[in-house]
Amino acid sequence: MRVFVTGATGWVGSAVVSDLIAAGHQVLGLARSQEKAEALAATGAEVLLGSLQDLAVLKEGAARSDGVIHTAFNHDFSKFAENCADDQRAIEALGAALEGTNRPLLVTSGTALLAPGQMATEAHAADFDPSWPRASELAAEALRARGIRAGVVRLPPSVHGHGDHGFLATLIGIAREKGISAYIGEGMNRWSAVHRLDTARVFRLAIEHGAEGGPFHAVGEDSVVFRDIAEVIGRRLDLPVVSLSPEDAAAHFGWFRFASLDVPASSDRTQARLGWKPEQDGLLADLDHPAYFGR
Repeated sequence: MRVFVTGATGWVGSAVVSDLIAAGHQVLGLARSQEKAEALAATGAEVLLGSLQDLAVLKEGAARSDGVIHTAFNHDFSKFAENCADDQRAIEALGAALEGTNRPLLVTSGTALLAPGQMATEAHAADFDPSWPRASELAAEALRARGIRAGVVRLPPSVHGHGDHGFLATLIGIAREKGISAYIGEGMNRWSAVHRLDTARVFRLAIEHGAEGGPFHAVGEDSVVFRDIAEVIGRRLDLPVVSLSPEDAAAHFGWFRFASLDVPASSDRTQARLGWKPEQDGLLADLDHPAYFGR
């Protein structure tokens, strides 16, 4: 199978590319620069130069492939709404290129806002939240209504692994800056999590299944207690681990509202449908490693 992967040099996408190639698939990967293109070519993938704004390039990549995995997203939160709009246009362009072909498209979504305070499952529907305007899943639903085979892989708040520059890196940075590793109240709010290599296998298995049977949850652990995360960070940085009131936490964590979220999620249906099981270290074991704390 020849798969077009957007975000092919990114945190998740690069793992997807490696997993696809190891499983015997061919990869056409999107790269934004010549430097990234060279790194991608070194993995054995074919390269297509362009960005999410290059809709003609996205359509070309989709037209040249047997299926598409869309992992690219600009995580610059200073222009989040603009990035969400770019993402939606990219999904629409990819879908338009696949219309009438029965070739699958997988897009990337998240579990965090599905059912806060509850165990989110694959049965929970994604609703539009104006405070969080990323609408990749709703864009996929619109494509399905047109007969396009579009599926969704939902990621948990933490897709971790050595080299992680996501939410765990953000928490470590805040702890270093403020001189404490903090949690809110009793710190019993929960995150779901997955290792990036386990995530890659979900994408591959889902595209091999024609993107049918989803949405798929790439969730390796359903409930990691936030206080436990703070304690590992505090011990590794030799900082006090402190409980904050919600008011003090707002100033401490700033824009990073995810620290307060209670967002467990399961992957039981995904595991049964894809025959997938997480194999890598869990979040706490992975975090408790010097690779996360090198300056």
